[in-house]
Amino acid sequence: KNFFVAAGLNSTGIAAGAGTGRAIAEWIVEGHPTMDLTEVDIRRFQGFQNGAGYLHDRVVETVGTLYGMHWPHLQYETARDVRRSPIHDRLAALGACFGEVSGWERPNWYASHEAEPRYEHSFGRQNWFSDSGEEHRAVREAVGLFDQTSFAKFLIQGRDAEAVMQRICANDVGVPAGRVVYTTMLNRHGGIEADLTVTRLCEDRYMVVTGGAGERRDFHWIEQSIPDGAHAFLTNVTSAYAVLGVMGPKSRELLSSLTGADLSNEAFPFLSSREIEIGHAVVRATRITYVGELGWELYVPTEFATHVYDVLVHKGQEHGMRHAGFHAMDSLRVEKGYRAWGSDLTDQDTPVEAGLRFAVAFEKAVEFNGKSALLRQIEQGVKKRLVVFTLDDPEPLLLGDEPIYRNGEVVGRTTSGTFGHTVGRSVGMGYVENEEGVDTADIRSGTYEIEVRAERFQATASLRPPYDPRNERVRS
Repeated sequence: KNFFVAAGLNSTGIAAGAGTGRAIAEWIVEGHPTMDLTEVDIRRFQGFQNGAGYLHDRVVETVGTLYGMHWPHLQYETARDVRRSPIHDRLAALGACFGEVSGWERPNWYASHEAEPRYEHSFGRQNWFSDSGEEHRAVREAVGLFDQTSFAKFLIQGRDAEAVMQRICANDVGVPAGRVVYTTMLNRHGGIEADLTVTRLCEDRYMVVTGGAGERRDFHWIEQSIPDGAHAFLTNVTSAYAVLGVMGPKSRELLSSLTGADLSNEAFPFLSSREIEIGHAVVRATRITYVGELGWELYVPTEFATHVYDVLVHKGQEHGMRHAGFHAMDSLRVEKGYRAWGSDLTDQDTPVEAGLRFAVAFEKAVEFNGKSALLRQIEQGVKKRLVVFTLDDPEPLLLGDEPIYRNGEVVGRTTSGTFGHTVGRSVGMGYVENEEGVDTADIRSGTYEIEVRAERFQATASLRPPYDPRNERVRS
């Protein structure tokens, strides 16, 4: 405790020195960062990334590209193929172009028509745009298969597991076994330290699932939040399970042809989880989605992953199943207004500001972390609010970090941006800020523009997503 690190500035030490000093000083005095330090948080690295061999290979490239062109979706070339899903080779044979997150090789898109699965970078529509668009449409219209093995998975278990999780989680996780809860974990200021899902497996055991990039950070946050003496034990089980996401309106039809389990709405409602048989394997099927469609995430013991995958692919041909990558997942989730931690959500943003009050259980008896700060904020009003923007012009491409104008004045920047292949234009999210306060009426009354490559384009602002705002497809 009380040990602070400010190192590894990668040739920017003089330029960043003053800001680094301020950040550390305020952190020490306030007990928490006063600005978003996600991009320089040492917890963004996994343990193996501190190895001598990894550093030898990666640091040379990192320093060499510091002043190079930072293209959208640019991938490192060194220290690759470190963490691979059990089905990696099968996906590569299908033309997957992989990106890297926390050492994981993840299929970002699939090259079609014998094209080479390689990025051709630009600030416009890159060479994967049309292929990813087809993947996007397959998920919306039929069924898509995602390799989500890079998800971080933790078990927290013990007789005090519920009490500990109720204090750490803003939402109510005191649910029956087999139920899934989307929740944030907050600091004492109400800032979002993590957003993730919690599945209750039994009375004294939960599974926590979060993004691969947050594996070390989120594990550390939960671990240091467990009180001394509590009978609650946290274990990282990420490597124990592959995760196959079966998403789309035909996902029930496909999975029902492979299992004897009843997957109807009545028997298997949204936000429920149970073990089912697929082929000769027993997998945990969790009905949840990050793409805004009916679907299940299948948590498959690693040694059964290729078998379950092969069964899905064989039967999927009858249902129009298509492999889909993380670029498609991003365009699908932004159309639906689903937030991403590290861009749309940080420890400087609260659920009230981010539009996530539905995931905060103010009524539960436990005084969860950050509750009093949120109640004060609700009483006093917020000075920023996360808004979904849709460009009126279908041609410009949002990438994130574009200036947002309200009535001709800059009021924020986009946090996420992509082309929405269902709505036929770019969709983004970003915080609209005003020191005098921001409310729904203010957001609806303004005229908005977003600046793309030094040109402003009219945008429609909304607190609801442009796609399926009533969640009818998710619960179908």
